[in-house]
Amino acid sequence: MAIHRYWGDVEQDWAGFSSEITFSHPFFSEQSITIFLGEEFDEDGEEIEDAPTENQLNAFAETYQNFIANFEDHLREIQNRAFERYQKLYAHYYENPEKSGKPALNIDSVEKHNNYIKEIMFLRILEDDTIKLSIRYQIDTEHGLEFRLENGKIVAVGGIAET
Repeated sequence: MAIHRYWGDVEQDWAGFSSEITFSHPFFSEQSITIFLGEEFDEDGEEIEDAPTENQLNAFAETYQNFIANFEDHLREIQNRAFERYQKLYAHYYENPEKSGKPALNIDSVEKHNNYIKEIMFLRILEDDTIKLSIRYQIDTEHGLEFRLENGKIVAVGGIAET
Protein backbone atom coordinates (compact mmCIF):
# COMPACT_ATOMS: atom_id res chain seq x y z
CA MET A 1 0.00 0.00 0.00
CA ALA A 2 1.27 3.44 -0.86
CA ILE A 3 1.66 6.04 1.81
CA HIS A 4 -1.43 8.23 2.17
CA ARG A 5 -0.93 11.98 2.64
CA TYR A 6 -3.00 12.04 5.86
CA TRP A 7 -2.90 8.49 7.23
CA GLY A 8 0.70 7.71 6.39
CA ASP A 9 1.49 4.01 6.04
CA VAL A 10 -1.72 1.92 5.97
CA GLU A 11 -1.15 -1.72 6.86
CA GLN A 12 -3.21 -4.82 7.64
CA ASP A 13 -3.45 -5.17 11.41
CA TRP A 14 -5.07 -7.58 13.89
CA ALA A 15 -8.59 -6.23 13.17
CA GLY A 16 -8.44 -4.82 9.67
CA PHE A 17 -6.38 -2.02 8.19
CA SER A 18 -4.86 0.66 10.40
CA SER A 19 -2.64 3.68 9.97
CA GLU A 20 0.32 5.32 11.63
CA ILE A 21 -2.02 7.88 13.18
CA THR A 22 -3.42 7.02 16.59
CA PHE A 23 -6.02 8.66 18.78
CA SER A 24 -5.49 9.91 22.32
CA HIS A 25 -7.30 12.19 24.76
CA PRO A 26 -6.66 13.00 28.44
CA PHE A 27 -10.06 11.57 29.50
CA PHE A 28 -8.89 8.18 28.25
CA SER A 29 -5.66 8.19 30.27
CA GLU A 30 -3.58 9.36 27.33
CA GLN A 31 -3.75 5.94 25.71
CA SER A 32 -2.52 5.72 22.15
CA ILE A 33 -5.51 4.12 20.39
CA THR A 34 -5.35 2.30 17.07
CA ILE A 35 -7.54 3.75 14.33
CA PHE A 36 -8.90 1.13 11.97
CA LEU A 37 -9.86 2.19 8.47
CA GLY A 38 -12.88 0.40 7.05
CA GLU A 39 -14.65 -2.77 8.08
CA GLU A 40 -12.79 -5.83 9.37
CA PHE A 41 -15.12 -8.37 7.70
CA ASP A 42 -17.22 -8.40 4.54
CA GLU A 43 -20.94 -9.26 4.40
CA ASP A 44 -20.07 -12.99 4.28
CA GLY A 45 -18.01 -12.77 7.47
CA GLU A 46 -14.72 -13.11 5.61
CA GLU A 47 -11.75 -10.98 6.61
CA ILE A 48 -11.25 -8.07 4.21
CA GLU A 49 -7.87 -8.37 2.54
CA ASP A 50 -8.01 -5.45 0.08
CA ALA A 51 -6.70 -2.20 1.47
CA PRO A 52 -8.97 0.86 1.38
CA THR A 53 -8.75 2.85 -1.85
CA GLU A 54 -7.31 6.36 -2.06
CA ASN A 55 -10.85 7.79 -2.26
CA GLN A 56 -11.95 5.81 0.80
CA LEU A 57 -8.88 6.95 2.74
CA ASN A 58 -9.62 10.57 1.79
CA ALA A 59 -13.23 10.21 3.00
CA PHE A 60 -12.04 8.50 6.21
CA ALA A 61 -9.63 11.39 6.82
CA GLU A 62 -12.44 13.94 6.44
CA THR A 63 -14.69 11.94 8.80
CA TYR A 64 -11.92 11.65 11.40
CA GLN A 65 -10.92 15.32 11.19
CA ASN A 66 -14.55 16.35 11.77
CA PHE A 67 -14.73 13.93 14.71
CA ILE A 68 -11.59 15.40 16.28
CA ALA A 69 -12.72 18.99 15.70
CA ASN A 70 -15.91 18.28 17.68
CA PHE A 71 -14.52 15.75 20.13
CA GLU A 72 -15.32 17.61 23.36
CA ASP A 73 -19.02 17.65 22.37
CA HIS A 74 -18.84 13.96 21.41
CA LEU A 75 -17.17 13.12 24.72
CA ARG A 76 -19.94 14.78 26.74
CA GLU A 77 -22.57 12.89 24.76
CA ILE A 78 -20.64 9.61 25.14
CA GLN A 79 -20.44 10.15 28.90
CA ASN A 80 -24.16 10.96 29.16
CA ARG A 81 -25.30 8.10 26.94
CA ALA A 82 -23.04 5.61 28.77
CA PHE A 83 -24.51 6.66 32.12
CA GLU A 84 -28.06 6.37 30.71
CA ARG A 85 -27.24 2.83 29.55
CA TYR A 86 -25.89 2.01 33.03
CA GLN A 87 -29.09 3.25 34.64
CA LYS A 88 -31.27 1.32 32.21
CA LEU A 89 -29.41 -2.02 32.12
CA TYR A 90 -27.09 -2.34 35.10
CA ALA A 91 -28.07 -0.12 38.04
CA HIS A 92 -30.88 -2.38 39.24
CA TYR A 93 -28.24 -5.07 39.87
CA TYR A 94 -25.10 -3.15 40.90
CA GLU A 95 -26.90 -0.70 43.16
CA ASN A 96 -28.75 -3.48 45.00
CA PRO A 97 -26.57 -5.53 47.40
CA GLU A 98 -29.33 -8.14 47.70
CA LYS A 99 -29.10 -8.85 43.96
CA SER A 100 -25.36 -8.47 43.43
CA GLY A 101 -24.17 -9.87 46.75
CA LYS A 102 -21.74 -6.93 46.95
CA PRO A 103 -21.92 -3.38 48.29
CA ALA A 104 -23.71 -0.93 45.99
CA LEU A 105 -21.41 0.89 43.57
CA ASN A 106 -23.19 4.18 44.35
CA ILE A 107 -23.00 5.37 40.75
CA ASP A 108 -25.57 8.13 40.79
CA SER A 109 -24.05 10.66 38.39
CA VAL A 110 -22.27 10.88 35.06
CA GLU A 111 -19.10 11.92 36.86
CA LYS A 112 -19.05 8.81 39.05
CA HIS A 113 -19.81 6.60 36.06
CA ASN A 114 -17.00 8.12 33.98
CA ASN A 115 -14.42 6.08 35.92
CA TYR A 116 -15.81 2.92 34.27
CA ILE A 117 -15.45 4.12 30.65
CA LYS A 118 -11.84 5.30 30.55
CA GLU A 119 -10.32 2.60 28.34
CA ILE A 120 -10.89 2.76 24.60
CA MET A 121 -10.16 -0.49 22.80
CA PHE A 122 -10.13 1.00 19.31
CA LEU A 123 -11.69 3.50 16.96
CA ARG A 124 -12.95 2.43 13.53
CA ILE A 125 -13.59 4.85 10.67
CA LEU A 126 -16.17 3.54 8.20
CA GLU A 127 -17.75 4.71 4.97
CA ASP A 128 -20.65 7.15 4.90
CA ASP A 129 -19.20 9.43 7.60
CA THR A 130 -19.45 6.72 10.26
CA ILE A 131 -17.25 6.02 13.29
CA LYS A 132 -17.37 3.23 15.86
CA LEU A 133 -15.75 3.84 19.23
CA SER A 134 -15.27 0.66 21.30
CA ILE A 135 -14.66 0.90 25.05
CA ARG A 136 -13.61 -1.77 27.56
CA TYR A 137 -16.49 -1.13 29.95
CA GLN A 138 -15.45 -1.92 33.52
CA ILE A 139 -19.06 -2.68 34.51
CA ASP A 140 -19.41 -5.33 31.76
CA THR A 141 -16.04 -6.33 30.35
CA GLU A 142 -17.59 -9.26 28.50
CA HIS A 143 -19.79 -7.09 26.26
CA GLY A 144 -17.99 -3.78 26.43
CA LEU A 145 -19.54 -0.56 25.21
CA GLU A 146 -19.66 0.73 21.66
CA PHE A 147 -20.84 4.01 20.18
CA ARG A 148 -21.75 4.41 16.53
CA LEU A 149 -21.59 7.95 15.19
CA GLU A 150 -23.02 8.89 11.81
CA ASN A 151 -22.60 12.37 10.40
CA GLY A 152 -21.23 13.53 13.75
CA LYS A 153 -24.15 12.23 15.85
CA ILE A 154 -24.38 9.19 18.13
CA VAL A 155 -27.01 6.96 16.52
CA ALA A 156 -26.44 3.74 18.47
CA VAL A 157 -25.06 2.59 21.82
CA GLY A 158 -24.61 -1.08 22.60
CA GLY A 159 -22.18 -3.82 23.38
CA ILE A 160 -19.20 -4.28 21.07
CA ALA A 161 -20.24 -5.43 17.60
CA GLU A 162 -23.90 -4.69 18.40
CA THR A 163 -24.07 -1.24 16.85
